[in-house]
Amino acid sequence: MQQLTRFFWFCSGANFSILKRTPTESNKYVGIGATVFFTGVLAALAAGYALFTVFQSIWPAIGFGFLWGLMIFNLDRFIVSSMRKKQNAWAEWKLAIPRLVLAVLLALVISKPLELKMFEREINRKLDEKKTEFIAESKANLAKGFPEIQELEAKIDTLKYEVASAQSFRDQLQKEYDAERFGEKTSGTSGIVGLGTNAKKKEQQLDAAQEALNSLRARNQIRIDTIEAQIREFMALRQQEFEKQQPGIENFDGLAARMDALSQLTEESQAMATANIFIMLLFIAIETAPIFVKLISNRGPYDEILELHEDKVILFKGEKWTFAKGESDARVDYFQGTHTFENELRKEQTNKKNKALLDID
Repeated sequence: MQQLTRFFWFCSGANFSILKRTPTESNKYVGIGATVFFTGVLAALAAGYALFTVFQSIWPAIGFGFLWGLMIFNLDRFIVSSMRKKQNAWAEWKLAIPRLVLAVLLALVISKPLELKMFEREINRKLDEKKTEFIAESKANLAKGFPEIQELEAKIDTLKYEVASAQSFRDQLQKEYDAERFGEKTSGTSGIVGLGTNAKKKEQQLDAAQEALNSLRARNQIRIDTIEAQIREFMALRQQEFEKQQPGIENFDGLAARMDALSQLTEESQAMATANIFIMLLFIAIETAPIFVKLISNRGPYDEILELHEDKVILFKGEKWTFAKGESDARVDYFQGTHTFENELRKEQTNKKNKALLDID
C-alpha cells in the first residue's frame, strides 16, 4: 500500500520530502496522481486502437499506443505539478486557463478513438452500406466503360425478335390451316371441311414458313452464339477491372472512414449524437479533473512549505547576487586604484626624464 501511495505521489508530481512532513495532504495528491495515471492509461488504449485501424497489426499498435500514453501521462503530470496555490484566486485561474485549454484538446484527442470503439457495430454497419454503394457505383461506371456489351446485347435482341416474328407468322399460318381443314369460316378460309385446294395451298405456305423459321432459327442461333462469346470476353475484361477495384472497396475501413461514418451516424440519430457528446464531456471532465482539484482545493501545508522552499531559493539567489556584486565592485575599485597609481608614477618618471634631458642641453 505504501508503494502504491508513493507511485501516485510520483504521478501527481509532488515532492516526496514535503509530503512526508504534511500527512494531511497525502490523500489529495494520491487522488490527483491516480487521475493522471488513469488518464494516461485511457490515452494509451485510445491510441492503440486508433493505430490498430491504421496498421492492422497488434504489435505496432501496442508500441505506439504505449508511447502515446507515456507522452500524455508526462504532459498531465507536468501540467499539474507546475500549478501553484497562491493567495490570489484570480491569478491562479489566469495561470490555469492555458493548461485547461491544453487539457481539453488532449481530452478530445483521447476520446475520439474510444468513441469509435464504443460505436464499432453501428460504424461497421454503416461501412457495409457504403461498400455496397461503392460496388454498385463501380459496376455502373464499368458498364458505361464497356458500351460494346450493350451494343452486342442489342444485336442479340434483334436476332431473337426476328426469330419470334417468324415464329408468330408460322403460328398464324398454322391457325389458318387448321381452320381451313375443319371448315371454320373466316375472312381467309373457305369454310369447307377437308383437305381441299385451299387447305393444300395453306399447307404449302405453312411448310414454307416452317422451313424458313428453321433456317432463320439455325442461322440466328449461330450468330447469337458468336455474339455471346464476344460478350463473355468483354464481361471477363469488366470483371478484371472490377477485381482491381475490389480490394480498395473491401479495405474501406480505415480511421478516416470510421470517423466519417460516426459523423454520419450522429447526424442521422439524435440518440447517438447525444451519447457522443456525453462521452466527449466525460473525457474532458477526466482530463481536467486534476487541474480543477488543484484550483478548488484550499491552500494547505504542502503549498506553504513548498512556497517557503521556493522563497528560500529566491533569497539564496539574492544573497549570492549581492555577494558576487560586492566582490566584483571591490575588484573593480582595486583595479582602478592600482591602475591610477601606476599611471601617475609613470607620468612622474617621464617628467623627470624630460627635465634631465633639458638640463643637459
